Amino acid sequence: MNVLLLIDLQNDFMPGGSLAVSDADEVIPIANAMMKRVDLVVATQDWHPANHGSFASQHADCKVGDLIELAGLPQIAWPDHCIESTMGASFHPALNVDDIHHIIHKGTDPKIDSYSGFFDNGRRAATGLHHYLQTQGAIHLHVMGIASDYCVKFTVLDALSLGYQVTVDLDGCRGVELTPGDIDLAVQEMSKAGASVQT
Repeated sequence: MNVLLLIDLQNDFMPGGSLAVSDADEVIPIANAMMKRVDLVVATQDWHPANHGSFASQHADCKVGDLIELAGLPQIAWPDHCIESTMGASFHPALNVDDIHHIIHKGTDPKIDSYSGFFDNGRRAATGLHHYLQTQGAIHLHVMGIASDYCVKFTVLDALSLGYQVTVDLDGCRGVELTPGDIDLAVQEMSKAGASVQT
């Protein structure tokens, strides 16, 4: 079974959003087209409580982009984004949500972040994605979305570690690139781990 895994195609990551990623809206028509070519479509959503510990606003004298500690792990301090049930957390309005079969919420625990669609950043709790994919007989995952150097990368690495075959569609990904070269490094890391990376 071929599965399309859409990562965080949410308003807050789009131009004008609170954590906007350059040209992120350009992946929406690519996602809509890909949904027609696979057996199953699963989408992830960042779904943060308003007091999430990854938000710079929750820490004294903390700026967006600072490196802090959360749950004993290094954590980049982000702007408030994708707060549960808000417009910012909603999918981009042009995304064909009727073609999505299942949605996974991540980052719901205020004490730890979850870049990956499978686990939190400490791999202490699962999101339910692996269990769902197993029940559907998923073998091959096509992964695309936001952001190449964070949530896409960590989802792909976890998928590979769980035994899935993974193809990353770079045309359908956009990255944050806090540091120049982050996207290229993420692509290299995914490829080295065994993902098929294609445009």
